[in-house]
Amino acid sequence: MSSLSRDEVAKLAGLARIEMSEEELVSLSKEFTVILDAVARVQEVASADVAPTSHPLSLRNVFRPDVVVPSLSPEDALSGAPAQEDQRFRVPQILGEE
Repeated sequence: MSSLSRDEVAKLAGLARIEMSEEELVSLSKEFTVILDAVARVQEVASADVAPTSHPLSLRNVFRPDVVVPSLSPEDALSGAPAQEDQRFRVPQILGEE
């Protein structure tokens, strides 16, 4: 079980130039003990045959080649529109602007 004493926490606080009360030093000492124990447990599990990763799921590039293919003409795209103007959809004005 790893732990940091109250004096070690006070030294770290001093190096970081953080003022701490006696209660904070004692409380932080206990919290550091929990953190260090958790890190020790992880180090026990990690082995040489497990590659380090930055993400639990394998990441891969999902991009496809950018290939130009035929698409809808403006007339086809607007064919089902209730209203159109200058090869664009015409929609009702909602903000009251001219």
